[in-house]
Amino acid sequence: MQAARGTSLTGDQTDPAPTDPTRRPRTRLLVFAAVALTAYAVDVVSKVVAVDRLTDRPDVQLVGDLFQLHLVRNPGAAFSTGTAYTEVLSGVAIAAVLVLLYLARRIGSTGWAVALGLLLAGVGGNLTDRLLRSPGPLRGHVIDFFMLPHWPVFNVADICIDTAAALILVQVYRGIRLDGTRVPKERTTEESA
Repeated sequence: MQAARGTSLTGDQTDPAPTDPTRRPRTRLLVFAAVALTAYAVDVVSKVVAVDRLTDRPDVQLVGDLFQLHLVRNPGAAFSTGTAYTEVLSGVAIAAVLVLLYLARRIGSTGWAVALGLLLAGVGGNLTDRLLRSPGPLRGHVIDFFMLPHWPVFNVADICIDTAAALILVQVYRGIRLDGTRVPKERTTEESA
């Protein structure tokens, strides 16, 4: 006699390694939340320390001219573009946070959980500056303080956003969808013959 799929042949109902399908989404949601909250906290704390320690002080050279700390209050987007559209950038960031929170319910892979957690932390970190820093809500300037030669000054949130973008590209390249399923490989003409 054949046992039903997934049932024990011996009648023993205790499985040493239960695989509850509802646990995995919760686990990935916890990974998403842990990454987002940790990276967000690092960004916020680093900006508070940067403002406290770098205001009205000369640049701090960490690795000669290669890597320095230089405080900048950025009213625009990346590379200080769009400085006249700070309120629009704030609105886009609010929409992005809401979309990321909505998509988090569908995360089915750890790679996507880490990527979207970092993206939420980065967007949320810079949005916090826009909401709470001067000159006022939705117009606040983002605190940037890491400086490399021939590159705009940036912060931890920017690092999170860039790392998230790279991880998303890796997931797409690997053919892993947000829900964790894989994109089916197309059969070549040799395989179909």
